[in-house]
Amino acid sequence: MSHPHGHAPPTGDERYREARHVTLVGSVVDLLLGVTKIAAGFIGHSQALIADGVHSLSDLATDVIVLLAMKHGARDADEEHPYGHGRIETLATVVLGVALVAVAIGIAYDASLRLLNPELLPHPGWLALSVAATSIVAKEIIYHYTMRVANRLDSQLLRANAWHSRSDAISSVIVVLGIIGAMNGLPWLDAVAAIAVGAMVGKVGAGLAWNSAQELIDRAMEPETVARIRDAILSVEGVEALHMLRTRRMAHDGLVDVHILVDPKSSVSEGHLISERVRQAVMDKVDGITEVMVHIDPEDDEVSAPSRDLPVREEVLALLQRRWRDIAEASDIDHVRLHYLDGKIHVEVSLPLQKMRDIEQAQALARQLARLAEAEDSIADVQVCFH
Repeated sequence: MSHPHGHAPPTGDERYREARHVTLVGSVVDLLLGVTKIAAGFIGHSQALIADGVHSLSDLATDVIVLLAMKHGARDADEEHPYGHGRIETLATVVLGVALVAVAIGIAYDASLRLLNPELLPHPGWLALSVAATSIVAKEIIYHYTMRVANRLDSQLLRANAWHSRSDAISSVIVVLGIIGAMNGLPWLDAVAAIAVGAMVGKVGAGLAWNSAQELIDRAMEPETVARIRDAILSVEGVEALHMLRTRRMAHDGLVDVHILVDPKSSVSEGHLISERVRQAVMDKVDGITEVMVHIDPEDDEVSAPSRDLPVREEVLALLQRRWRDIAEASDIDHVRLHYLDGKIHVEVSLPLQKMRDIEQAQALARQLARLAEAEDSIADVQVCFH
C-alpha cells in the first residue's frame, strides 16, 4: 500500500478530526452557496441558478451523511450488530440518492413547462451571473482541499465527497453559459441549462442510490481489486492455491472470504500461521480491506467434498482398536494422526522404539498394523513412526 510522501495515513482520533474538519468546512461553503444561489436565482430571474442552488444543497446533504457515517457507522460491533454499523451509511445514501432523483425530476419538469410557455421564461442579469461564477471558484477550491486531505488519510469516502463538490462546479459552468445566453437574447437557454443541471443532479442521485443498493446485496468488489487480492494471497509462502474467493463492501470497509490450499499434512498450527499471514498480506497490499476471513483446506472442495461422509476421529479409533485387538504392542501407541484426503483416511501412528526388541520386530509390527487397518474401505494407508 502506498501513501503520499511515503507516510502512512493518520489513524484514530487524529484521522477523525481531520476528516471532520474538512467536511465541516465543505458543509459551510455548500450551505452559503446553496442559499445564495437560490436567493440570487429568484432575485436575478435565473431558473438555472435556482436549480444549481439545489445542487449545492445536495452537496450539503452528502456532507451530513459523511459526518453521520463517521460518527455512527464507525461504532464498534455490539451484541445486536456483530458485524458493526457500516450499513447505516449505505442505507442513508440510498435514501439520499432517491431524494436527489426526485428533486432532479422536479427541476426538469418545471423548466420544461417554461420552455413550452415562453411568457414564463425568466431574464437573468449580472447578479445571477456573478453568483454562478463565484460558485465555480469556491467549489473548485473545496474540491482540491478535500482531495488533498482524502489522499493524506487514504479515504475513499472523502474522495467521493470531493468529486461531488467538483460536480457542483461543473453544473455552475453550465449555469453561467445559460445565463450568458439569456442575457444575449436567448432566454430559453437558461431553462435548457436548468434541465441540464437537473440531469446532473439526477445522475448523481441515481449513482449514489444504485451503488449503495448494490452494496446492500453484497455485490463483489471491482475486478481489478479482486485480482490484487488474489495476487496478495498467492504471494504468501505455504499457499498452494485458492478458491471460493468472495469479496463485498460494508460502507467503506472491504471484507474478504477465501479458501486456501496448504500442504495437506501440515499441522493445525502451521495452517493457522499461514492463514494469519494471508490475512495480513491482503490488508497490507490492497487499499480499503479491513477484514479477511481465511478457511484452510487440505484439498480443493469447491466442487465436491469427497471426505465429508468419512467416519470422525472417535469412530476411526474404535475401528482401529477392533482391527488391532489381537496385537499386544498396539496398546503402546501413544499418538494417532488422521488425514482426510481424496475420500480416504491416511493414518499416522507413533510408538516408542524402546518397546521393540530390534529393528526387525519394529518393521514387522508396522507391516502388520498397516495390513489389518488397510482392509477397511475408508482407510488408504497407515504409516507407523517410532520415537
